[in-house]
Amino acid sequence: MSLASLRSRLVETLSPADGWRAGSVAERSDFDLNPGASRWTEGPLKPAAVLIPVLALADGASVLLTRRADSLARHTGQIAFPGGRLDAGETAVQAALREAREEVDLDPALVEVLGLSDPYETGTGYLVTPVIGWITAQPALMASPDEVAEIFQAPWDFLMDPANHSRDHLEAPEGVKRWFWAMTWNERYIWGATAGIIRGLRHRLYGEEADLPAAAAEDAA
Repeated sequence: MSLASLRSRLVETLSPADGWRAGSVAERSDFDLNPGASRWTEGPLKPAAVLIPVLALADGASVLLTRRADSLARHTGQIAFPGGRLDAGETAVQAALREAREEVDLDPALVEVLGLSDPYETGTGYLVTPVIGWITAQPALMASPDEVAEIFQAPWDFLMDPANHSRDHLEAPEGVKRWFWAMTWNERYIWGATAGIIRGLRHRLYGEEADLPAAAAEDAA
């Protein structure tokens, strides 16, 4: 298994970053497991972006994630990628790199943007573009205390293995179950849009789950 194989797969499979356009259509969403559910918000989706930082280091590939600060008004304590809403005139790549700098002090100069994964619609009315970044040196990071409680890394192999993915649910106020994808790494519960985006990236890179082992075996541990 090699980092070179993984990088090549990402470059070949992802959408080109310079092909991003505002107003793209969501290819995945919080509603994929809830096809009969009504939208929770009205009006056009708000454009947002997240950075999926893939750390390609000597001991293998891992993905940088954060736990949101307990003081935030929304999504308190949830696991997330660095990211947020686009400012006026920004591209998805610009927003993802800016948010990563603001949230965890990740130097944009260390990030090689390899491409974009599938646009994802959240139940809160955002259209999120996942931007995949390739990092070849351990960055010096610092969490913004107003936004991030913890920075950690999860192994690429763990996140890409569907055996670690499960369906979970919450009981909505009206008594209806809202289903979502979830995965737990070292007692950190990754769920909702973050898990859905990971699932979307896995499917884009490796196809149907029956085809995953052979393809994934070519990539980094």
